[in-house]
Amino acid sequence: MNHGDIAPEDIAAVEDAARKFVQTEVAPYLNAWEEAGEIPRALYLRAAEMGWLEMGYPESLGGTPSPWKLRNALTIALARTAGSGGLMASLFSLNIGLPPVVRHGSAALQQEVVPDVLAGRKIAALAISEPGGGTDVSALKTTARREGDEYVVDGEKIFITSGMRADWLTVAVRTDLKNKGPSGISMLMVPGDAVGLSRSPLKKMGWLCSDTAHLRFDGVRVPARYLVGEEGSGFKMILTNFNGERLSMSALALGFAECCYDEALSWAQQRKTFGMAIIDHQVIRHKLMDMKMRIESTRAWLNAVSERADEGDRGNKAAKGAEWVAQVCLLKNHATQTMQFCADQGVQILGGMGFMRGTACERIYREVKVMMIGGGTEEIMKELASRQLGL
Repeated sequence: MNHGDIAPEDIAAVEDAARKFVQTEVAPYLNAWEEAGEIPRALYLRAAEMGWLEMGYPESLGGTPSPWKLRNALTIALARTAGSGGLMASLFSLNIGLPPVVRHGSAALQQEVVPDVLAGRKIAALAISEPGGGTDVSALKTTARREGDEYVVDGEKIFITSGMRADWLTVAVRTDLKNKGPSGISMLMVPGDAVGLSRSPLKKMGWLCSDTAHLRFDGVRVPARYLVGEEGSGFKMILTNFNGERLSMSALALGFAECCYDEALSWAQQRKTFGMAIIDHQVIRHKLMDMKMRIESTRAWLNAVSERADEGDRGNKAAKGAEWVAQVCLLKNHATQTMQFCADQGVQILGGMGFMRGTACERIYREVKVMMIGGGTEEIMKELASRQLGL
């Protein structure tokens, strides 16, 4: 699918397929998956059959080039209908794990890693954060020491989405052991079955059906051909990868905000107090309009930033740059604040039911904080945006 041929009916078809998929293959089982702490691996195969995992990847690797406009439509529709960040984080962890390989990996490495993941047969994850530092990537301590035709990896990673089951881990490592700064960092693919790799599950406030891991690398030996790009180029790869992750998270946050609005509106129309539906109370209508206002401003901003991303991907170098990166950072903050506001108001409108497990508003209320922290905290986003704008 070419970037320029996305018609409204293409968008509508993707949105309709997403809604039907959630209604038939997710909604009946979601609470059980939350209790189990993971989604079934078979769901990756189903998502691949729908053509969703391959969106945005080269055809030569089994992908389908797709613009942000279409990918965002899928993300928003799935998030709005399912109302589960854990589902989305697990099912699409490939979208943060694979891009470094696709952009910088050797042709042989790409063929070894990418096609199986796009087909849903393997799971990919990204491993950057460490126990001693999250967003401060330049200070990472996990090392990869070159010994002949292998790297020997030692260290720890934490908060790794899909970390318990990933078949491929895209790991940020320090290959220049004398260089403590960003230029000593590289990216390395580590197979999930590597000897010396151990994983511990982490208990979380939200994203309950997403497996999240603490990883330990104890003398893990990896073939040198699993190096992504060149030694010392990892930091730049990570920064580039963050832009796509933050744009996707903005679309996710919009979908979750809409989910809260939908549930709150439905409840307000059905719930009666003092002889009337609560939507007939002005204070409830105004809460809904406050939600709607933030949702629509987020949608407009997301569309504008995504359109520029698509222009940049088509070769217009003027569309993306420092100012665009600042826009992505600020959009991510705005979108997650919209999600936070709508989750809070949704719970308030649902009243006692909003405090009960099983409602979308309750789940999203718990999950909003990881959206405001993951991919770069609000504070880091503001600082990065200000620097991009030369302030």
